[in-house]
Amino acid sequence: MRKLLPLINSHPGGRSALTCRYRCGDACFHEVPNTSDNAYIGDVIAGALSRRSVLRAGAVVSVAAAAGVTAVGRAPEAAAAEGAAAAAADKGAGKAARGLRFSPVAPNTTDAVVVAEGHDQNVVIRWGDPILRGAPAFDPANQSAKAQAGQFGYNNDYMAVLDIPQERDRQLLVVNHEYTDEVLMFAGYDAANPTREQAEIAWAAHGLSVVAAQEDRKLGKLTAVSRHRLNRRITATTPFEVTGPAAGSKLLRTSADPTGKRVLGTLNNCGGGITPWGTVLSGEENFNQYFANAGSVTDPTTAARLKRYGLAGAATERKWERFDKRFDVAQEPNETNRFGWVIEIDPYDPESTPRKLTALGRFKHEAAEPRLTDDGRPVLYMGDDEKFDYFYKFVSSKRMMKGTSRAAREHNRTLLDEGTLYVAKFTGDSPAAEIDGTGKLPKDGEFDGSGEWIPLASGTTSYVEGMTAEEVYVFTRLAADKVGATKMDRPEDVEPSPRTGKVYVALTNNSDRGKAGKAPADEANPRNSNKHGQILELTERWSDPAARRFSWKLFLVCGDPADPSTYFGGFPKDQVSPISCPDNVTFDAYGNLWISTDGNALGSHDGLFGVATSGSRRGEVKQFLTVPTGAETCGPIVQDRRVLVAVQHPGELDGASVEKPASTWPDGPGKLTRPSVISVWRRDGGNIGV
Repeated sequence: MRKLLPLINSHPGGRSALTCRYRCGDACFHEVPNTSDNAYIGDVIAGALSRRSVLRAGAVVSVAAAAGVTAVGRAPEAAAAEGAAAAAADKGAGKAARGLRFSPVAPNTTDAVVVAEGHDQNVVIRWGDPILRGAPAFDPANQSAKAQAGQFGYNNDYMAVLDIPQERDRQLLVVNHEYTDEVLMFAGYDAANPTREQAEIAWAAHGLSVVAAQEDRKLGKLTAVSRHRLNRRITATTPFEVTGPAAGSKLLRTSADPTGKRVLGTLNNCGGGITPWGTVLSGEENFNQYFANAGSVTDPTTAARLKRYGLAGAATERKWERFDKRFDVAQEPNETNRFGWVIEIDPYDPESTPRKLTALGRFKHEAAEPRLTDDGRPVLYMGDDEKFDYFYKFVSSKRMMKGTSRAAREHNRTLLDEGTLYVAKFTGDSPAAEIDGTGKLPKDGEFDGSGEWIPLASGTTSYVEGMTAEEVYVFTRLAADKVGATKMDRPEDVEPSPRTGKVYVALTNNSDRGKAGKAPADEANPRNSNKHGQILELTERWSDPAARRFSWKLFLVCGDPADPSTYFGGFPKDQVSPISCPDNVTFDAYGNLWISTDGNALGSHDGLFGVATSGSRRGEVKQFLTVPTGAETCGPIVQDRRVLVAVQHPGELDGASVEKPASTWPDGPGKLTRPSVISVWRRDGGNIGV
């Protein structure tokens, strides 16, 4: 077997220190917020790889024995291994799955977007490009908060694409702007003493952008349309309406909003989803890093709640508390409770008020991916992106009304305000004593399990002892701790397959698993010091999204294929692309799962990968592109003739600044490095991967 790829010796998961500093406030270097004794899912998967390999080998031996075949001069184990390898090679023969028929990109560290052979690309829109009427062209030396409020925001992440009625060759992009890298935005930036203008520019660079894009009729090229009637900016100061069962709660009231129903802005928007009724959802993730002086709180109950959400210490990185007291927990202790929600916007109405949906619970939302039950009720799957935190779903109690009438729109906007919030508990099929975190095969020789959805709250009813329904919604992590939810390896994006309904969960990594004082391995998360992450495949009982029970199994255990702890859906490991730290996921029209990565720990830049989820090519991972130096691959969208990717935080390496850029992408030397959205298409105009 070939040598393992070199590991990057930086922060956990291959991220640079600069990324950890600005993106999540160095979360990995703080105490893990979840100190409960709940079971840990990470340990379940480790034994699966060895288990399945042995089972396959054993099956080959059984067939050979039945046929009267003997391997003269070789141990039975060697014959079994050779037979299993031969069977795997047969599986890898033939064409790639439809939609994945391209030559994979090799791992690389090129400071560019490197795409599969035979494809072209363009930048659809960059940070600072004007999108609203009256907004000026981007001028890095003369930035202002007013200008930024009309320009495309910073650090594009999740993307949604919708059709524009009556505009055949145009589509509507909705793009999250997760966070800001002030040191890469402002020349001469003084992190200890930012100016008010710099803080206000950053407020305006957060949030979301809605922008129309023009399609090329012959190719897959896409170009942003500035000043379109539907274009919109939502920022850290945009008014939001709070809806659902916790709206108006005393836990959400502040001096500026004594009603607890009106919040200014959204922060750290990461993953999201499109509802069947045409609105867009966006998850507020690492909101804790924006709030100062949590360490000064003396009330033990409040302090424990803040700690469980990762709030501690004094000053923040960005020092926003100097310019607005709502970012100072000592002055406004409830302001932090007004972030960490899923928000909903109507992309077709630039004048509409976006909403924060309290029925979906409050935590570090990475995603909110919906599907419908057979009777038309929406179900949302949600991950809490923190080491040892949980996986959730929400089942609405109301059915969607079809059509675009005013009555239908008014009804559908209430669907995510009434229903039941659940958290997942995973169970392995083997006794806990058989799982030691080393990958040792359990006696039952299986790698799968079952699970249950534990109800937390529904409307004004709490199912958690000692907590009111309002407390469950506002302090959802604490509620999940109490009911014994299963600890996960950073559940990030989640996507139900539009073909099968199976739910795919990206567990990015967890370098703390198995450490002293941390949760041990179990049958659903296989490796201690998990640097590369995995993908879980979850099947609801009877394929009913509203079911209370489910089954699960391993789909991918990521890393270098030469590493024996990796697994690729049973596909031959010598025929797949190395993949590390899965983050965002999406599906193409052929049922293939596409995976973008964040923090590749294998020595290559992050990228976008496609993988077949069924058929003889199941588990065949193929890399479609890589992103530039310091960048992360975000928000992938795979359409018939194009792939869209949000290239987030290019040049975000330790020591980088405006004066000392680590990347020259996208505009070349002498230009400011700018996060951007790109479009990739086949040079001959054909469909991607066909």
